[in-house]
Amino acid sequence: MTASITPTKAQLLELVATLGTAQWQDFAAAAARHGLTSVQAKLLAQLKGPVPMRGLAQLLVCDASNVTGIVDRLEARGLVRRETEPADRRVKNVVATDEGREIIQRVRAEMQATHSALDALTEDERTTLYTLLDRLRPGLENRP
Repeated sequence: MTASITPTKAQLLELVATLGTAQWQDFAAAAARHGLTSVQAKLLAQLKGPVPMRGLAQLLVCDASNVTGIVDRLEARGLVRRETEPADRRVKNVVATDEGREIIQRVRAEMQATHSALDALTEDERTTLYTLLDRLRPGLENRP
């Protein structure tokens, strides 16, 4: 029987970074097949409901002026629309159109390298991996 070696935090972070980079490259390649930049696709992926322009800037970790250009290009393709926030007419929300939701679903479905990598895991292993990653999520999403 071989002894199990506990990985260091640095080794775990390195592996997570490698996986994240590979997933992002796969996402970007699938987005490009639909005429989207990776940032345009990332913005579309964030639109699970109306999101204020300023909120998108925070989610994308960029300046609000950059979001305006990204939204302009997506709106020109009919993938998003701007709506005025009823509670504060100064706030513009961005909403995915049916076509925008459909295209981001296709992008995710076409991420073959990521899907193939996950096929290497059994159903039980995927469940365990999901459970572990989900436990990490609150500490990563709720940062100041």
